[in-house]
Amino acid sequence: MADHHLQNTQPMTHQMVKAATAATAGGSLLILSGLILAGTVIALTIATPLFVIFSPVLVPALIATALLATGFIASGGFGVAAVTVLSWIYRYVTGRHPPAADQLDSAGMKLASKAREMKDRAAQLTGAAAS
Repeated sequence: MADHHLQNTQPMTHQMVKAATAATAGGSLLILSGLILAGTVIALTIATPLFVIFSPVLVPALIATALLATGFIASGGFGVAAVTVLSWIYRYVTGRHPPAADQLDSAGMKLASKAREMKDRAAQLTGAAAS
């Protein structure tokens, strides 16, 4: 009977420890979030007059910084694209068969075939008009 009583109290004790740990952790995090909110409000209260005073400088500086960052990102992206294209062209020219080379060859053949058809059709039309 003592073993049965011990088994019932052990899970209850374990649940109490879990609940106490959860309450402690939750309360600590709640206090921490309140302190961070208070710090944010105080910092914003102190910084707002500075933002108002320096806004004629900060707004153009922010715009210039955004444009500069956008330019650098675009430049880097176009540079990577150019290197990729040049690498693909080099592999294609040297015969290393890069991805989609078959599609490019097929498209070139179709284009050449259509160009020949158009040339023949133009020759027929100009020959018919001349006679």
